[in-house]
Amino acid sequence: MATATQVTVKAAHGPSILRIAIALQTLTIFGQAISAGLLLTSSYGETLHSVGARVMYGASMLYVLAAVLAWKPGGGSPRPIWHASGFLVLASVQVVLGIAHVPSVHLPLGVLMFGLSVLALARR
Repeated sequence: MATATQVTVKAAHGPSILRIAIALQTLTIFGQAISAGLLLTSSYGETLHSVGARVMYGASMLYVLAAVLAWKPGGGSPRPIWHASGFLVLASVQVVLGIAHVPSVHLPLGVLMFGLSVLALARR
């Protein structure tokens, strides 16, 4: 049986993991914006943007994992899991649109994802 101190430590530790995951996701999305600019102006931009897409997708998956880990021990609200899952869906759509070369939707969706990620980070 867990003591009050153990429960408090677990509850305090959960949100920090979640905050780190959201910050990582936000940074990778911002990195994608930078590499998108390089994509238009340099020969290595396409490679950088392609690698960044994989890293961003991985960060979105990490966000889902962190949300589950933060929720499970403390028994808190599963709302962060829904938010993280929504980001993973958006990241999946973003990857598909990028591969299909649909910049008219890919670029605005990237801006939306960055804004939502910054908002999620500010709310944590």
